[in-house]
Amino acid sequence: MTSALNRTISFNKSSSFNRRSLNVGSPKVNITRSGWVSLRFQILVIIASVISFFIAVGGGYIYLLPSISHTFFHSQGLFSDYNNSESLRNCNVFDGSWVQVHDGYYPLYNATECPFVEQGFNCLGNGRSDMNYLSWRWKPKSCDVPRFDVHGVLEMLRSKRIVFVGDSMSRTQWESLICMLMAGVEDKKGVYEVNQNQITKRIRFLGVRFSAYNFTVEFFRSVFLVQQDPMPKHAPKRVKSTLILDKLDDISEQWVNSDVLIFNTGQWWVPSKLFNMGCYFNVGGSLNLGMSIPAAFRIALETWASWVEREINRNRTHVFFRTFEPSHWSDQTRGTCNLTRYPSLETDGRDQHLFSDTVLEVVKNVGFPINVLHVTSMSAFRSDAHVGNWSGNLFMQDCSHWCLPGVPDMWNEIVLSQLFTDNEIPFQPME
Repeated sequence: MTSALNRTISFNKSSSFNRRSLNVGSPKVNITRSGWVSLRFQILVIIASVISFFIAVGGGYIYLLPSISHTFFHSQGLFSDYNNSESLRNCNVFDGSWVQVHDGYYPLYNATECPFVEQGFNCLGNGRSDMNYLSWRWKPKSCDVPRFDVHGVLEMLRSKRIVFVGDSMSRTQWESLICMLMAGVEDKKGVYEVNQNQITKRIRFLGVRFSAYNFTVEFFRSVFLVQQDPMPKHAPKRVKSTLILDKLDDISEQWVNSDVLIFNTGQWWVPSKLFNMGCYFNVGGSLNLGMSIPAAFRIALETWASWVEREINRNRTHVFFRTFEPSHWSDQTRGTCNLTRYPSLETDGRDQHLFSDTVLEVVKNVGFPINVLHVTSMSAFRSDAHVGNWSGNLFMQDCSHWCLPGVPDMWNEIVLSQLFTDNEIPFQPME
């Protein structure tokens, strides 16, 4: 085709040259009236042709621009792409920093319009006027976390079962995901708690069903993951209960047969929740009053890991474990909570925690693919995003839990990005 085009151009140039040669030496060219009409007609044809050309090019540009833009920005990670993202797969998404965005992308939902957000986490609804904490997004150093595409995720989760297991931090992330997904559902009445329960920390099981997509997002309250039992016989008076470190929680059988299983624990592994309450450790049927909390935590995690290897179907279930989430109390007594207006520039040591290190060490030796959501460091910078004085209780500050919308939304964006770029474990429909 190119050679034919070149021949045509060559022929036209030759013809034009020959015509000009025939007129060389002519003293005068007489143009009649009919000649003027012919010339004007040719000029009009040329102008019309030029206009048509630009209209055609402009129309094609307008038609192709969305596709070109989509392809370009897709490759830059600005549009959601949960498939075949090799760069994301090989990237440490937890090594990065918080960057402020002003493109209207955040917040992902309105907590006041989401019936599954606890009132104590709805900071804006409780009077917080500063909205700056909503405009920050986590940016890994060597890749981008795909932006949340609610309609795409709803389709991908169709006929699935997503289960969160852990403490109140797990419940916060559970609430966050439900509200993120609800933003894309037209019939809000089709999203409901399966037992018509109100969202409260007192209930051990909460499940929200998205009827239009036939999937559930469930939460099981298990703050230690292992079984807690009453005081054993012949125990010292100071012992009121025990944690059986080599036995997983008795509700663990309800966690299996899920497609996504997200665990966390850590906030309750402190003296005030254990020893001060008369709770000690039991291993192998024997009470151990001298065992340290870090040692007990490791044994509990090893029990959990063995249970995962034994009970969870690797051909169906994606397993995640979220590490310790740092709080930002101003003193060790947790009596003062002074939030910053912007994310902290320094972590003041909160970016590391013994429990997080233990999780990484235990998971490394598990013969089951487990994604560790190492949120300790990234959350350590967010001294601006806790509930603080906006829990709805004038007499209670909170520098442990997070405002919703907020930081837990970013955790869920990372979960989804890892979930849908991991093609090694295919989804199977929920039974």
